[in-house]
Amino acid sequence: MRTGILGDPDGGYVRLLTETAARLGYRTEILRFEELAASVRDGALQIRSGSSRVDQFDAMIVRTMPPGSLEQVVSRMDLLCSLEAQGVLVVNPPKALECAVDKSLTTLRLAKAGIAVPDTMICETFEQAMDAWEELGRDVLVKPLFGSEGRGIVRVTEEELAVRVFRTLTRIGSVLYLQRFLKTSAGDIRILLLDGQLIGAIRRIPMAGEFRANLACSGAAVLHQPTDRELQLAMRAADATGSVFAGVDLMYDAVDRPVVIEVNAVPGWKGLQQVCGIDVAEIFLCWLAKQVETSM
Repeated sequence: MRTGILGDPDGGYVRLLTETAARLGYRTEILRFEELAASVRDGALQIRSGSSRVDQFDAMIVRTMPPGSLEQVVSRMDLLCSLEAQGVLVVNPPKALECAVDKSLTTLRLAKAGIAVPDTMICETFEQAMDAWEELGRDVLVKPLFGSEGRGIVRVTEEELAVRVFRTLTRIGSVLYLQRFLKTSAGDIRILLLDGQLIGAIRRIPMAGEFRANLACSGAAVLHQPTDRELQLAMRAADATGSVFAGVDLMYDAVDRPVVIEVNAVPGWKGLQQVCGIDVAEIFLCWLAKQVETSM
């Protein structure tokens, strides 16, 4: 199996995947989105990275979606769609990546599928945001549409801060994404799924004085056995976003109802792997090899 890995060569997950692949006897090549290029000659499409014909790979693992202009992001998604059309197994699929990296689109897809999410407002004007802040109980999380590991999230509980944050975001042309803050000391639940099957689950607990439970924000993790209700909710969320390899985050609201707070289509797993005592990279690569073999 010849597999491309789109990601940072120095990234921990990229190294883990390449080392595990080598141990299992699979060939990998680390690629960068910026170096992908498509050419059409005499009606024939080729997608390359340097001298490599990436459209001849068996599979492509996407471990990053680097920032860029609108044109660059759209072009990268187009290239992934073209690779998929050429018969390359892309994980996660382009449409899932497009959805999961955009919190707004994810929320809209989940709501359309009837999946519970925290009360949310997505808007562009200062006045709309201030009205939503009031309606959401004057305690909201303001999240960047594109972001992970809890970065860039601000909790807004005071009117003066709300005014400053919302005015600043509108001035720089940002979309305002406000979500009702769920008051709980129990943290959140991360459920890692692969092709509709449970790999593992943990409960993440925030450190004292911190509202984010992400392990990147010094949260703690303990083993969690998801209930049937939690597992079915996570599976529905992954399906709604088209994510094959998904990290689905759940929390409980004020009426003890599980809600989906995020679907991550480029999920991290180091903390989960350590707590659950499993080798996620090996599980993932063996599954990938089986899919490639079945498609031949």
